[in-house]
Amino acid sequence: MQRAPASPGDPVAAVETPALVLDLDAFERNVGAMAHEVASRGLRLRPHAKSHKTPAIALAQVARGAVGVCCQKVDEATAFVEAGIGDVLVTNEIVAPSKLLRLAALARRARIGVLVDDARAVAPLAQAATHFGVVVDAYVEVDVGAGRCGVTPGEAAAALARRVAEERSLRFAGLHCYHGAAQHLRSPDERRLAIASAAAHAAASRDAVTRAGIACPIVTGAGTGTWEHEMASGVWNELQAGSYVFMDADYARNTPGTGERRFEHSLFVVAAVMSTPTRERAICDAGLKAFSFDSGLPVVHGRADLAYRKASDEHGVLEVPAGARAPELGERVMLIPGHCDPTANLYDWVVACRGARVEHVWPVSARGALG
Repeated sequence: MQRAPASPGDPVAAVETPALVLDLDAFERNVGAMAHEVASRGLRLRPHAKSHKTPAIALAQVARGAVGVCCQKVDEATAFVEAGIGDVLVTNEIVAPSKLLRLAALARRARIGVLVDDARAVAPLAQAATHFGVVVDAYVEVDVGAGRCGVTPGEAAAALARRVAEERSLRFAGLHCYHGAAQHLRSPDERRLAIASAAAHAAASRDAVTRAGIACPIVTGAGTGTWEHEMASGVWNELQAGSYVFMDADYARNTPGTGERRFEHSLFVVAAVMSTPTRERAICDAGLKAFSFDSGLPVVHGRADLAYRKASDEHGVLEVPAGARAPELGERVMLIPGHCDPTANLYDWVVACRGARVEHVWPVSARGALG
């Protein structure tokens, strides 16, 4: 873990750059808005913690009514359980014996869930749970359109649910039906149609499970780009949106539908101008190692007249068009990441600020948790 770039009470202007900075006011409005929307429909909120990997953020979400969190890796789950999160769903398939044992061990301290999409994976999971004398929640993952993991919808989901129900150390907890590919479809009609199709697949799978005489208490899924469609569908009763706490430049490229709630940008990388070699070009200290670039370049917050044009390892090139005020040497710029999730994974600390002061410095405890 690297040295913290600030301390509580510091002025924001003193934060060492580059640093991951959170606007607490915007963050708290985002957390409160989602909590209110989901609770008002009588649904469960289980936000995805892969967006932030930060236990303090997960605890804030649970304090506003979330039932627990999702994560993707056993080591991530460990970080959240150790921080006091009592209900963690690993929204991934876990097959390595060592990882299954670590996952089952966590179930001695918290309620733990995991996904399965292959009958061959059931017995090893059950054996790991039996080894520790625990019961693990097993969700059948259904491919509802993402083309990633998951059984085909319908009877295949029921067959796998029956297999899970045969194991005394496993609890069939429901279906995992997440359409990740729909989250960044740009037009509202594209997103609506994608989730309508996913809802039909999820409903067919749920109905097949119940026809087999197995209770299906939870249908879980949804993301920040589509959660309102899942919420309105009558199929999902647990929502997993995660990026809404931060937002990023790529989500901002989605065209909102009529009446859709918009969340605020709350996460930034603060960088400093370290060179002004020409009137048209300024260089900041946040480059390829400060952002994930899989969803495009960062955007300069509050300076629409500046553009982040390219990067090398430790340099970001800002274009200054004619007529725009050129940044001065040492001036700070706030940059909106293209993709918040992998950008957060690059930092050891989140510097949480309110107004012009640092209020908290939170460790990103699940950073780099790939196992």
